[in-house]
Amino acid sequence: MKILNLYACLGGNRYKWDSSHDVVAVELDEELARLYQQRFPGDKVIVDDAHQYLLDHYREFDFIWSSPPCPTHSRARFWASKGGVHKPVFPDMKLYEEILFLDNYFDGKWVVENVVPFYKPLLSATKLGRHLFWSNFNIPKRDFKDADIHKGTISEHEDFHKIDLKSYKGNQRKLKIARNLVHYDIGEYVFNCMESFLKSNTVNQQSLF
Repeated sequence: MKILNLYACLGGNRYKWDSSHDVVAVELDEELARLYQQRFPGDKVIVDDAHQYLLDHYREFDFIWSSPPCPTHSRARFWASKGGVHKPVFPDMKLYEEILFLDNYFDGKWVVENVVPFYKPLLSATKLGRHLFWSNFNIPKRDFKDADIHKGTISEHEDFHKIDLKSYKGNQRKLKIARNLVHYDIGEYVFNCMESFLKSNTVNQQSLF
């Protein structure tokens, strides 16, 4: 299967996927892309704007995972803005652009992941842990609360996610990078839901003949 992993960061979602798949990861931060490549040497890593890359290359893939930037949708930033800590900003609608685009133009399977927003989601999604998942296949609800961490030190997050940020030389805060990673068990669960959906449909199609 040819897979596109957009806004790849350090591949929290990717960590437990079957290594036999052909994965292309897109990450704009060169330092994160470098660390991702070290972590997953078999993947093809591209430093580029993931939003534009999706538009230009979506036809080349069987499965697409996208995790667009979440700060403008987050409840934490909203509360901080209401309290005067941050300046209010418009929510970045690339999130919904990608959901609508994939749902209407892409023939394969897809999932878009983001935080639970400060507003009622404009489109229905499945909540797993701290995040929402939009998809064109069924993702049954499951409790990951005990397996996820939201607060903690950088070293605690590194141990939990099995990453090492010591050599990261980019401009993003290391704790923010670590806290934004998709839980690897959730990444595996969503991926397995997608594969089960495909296998089920194949069996059903074959049974018609």
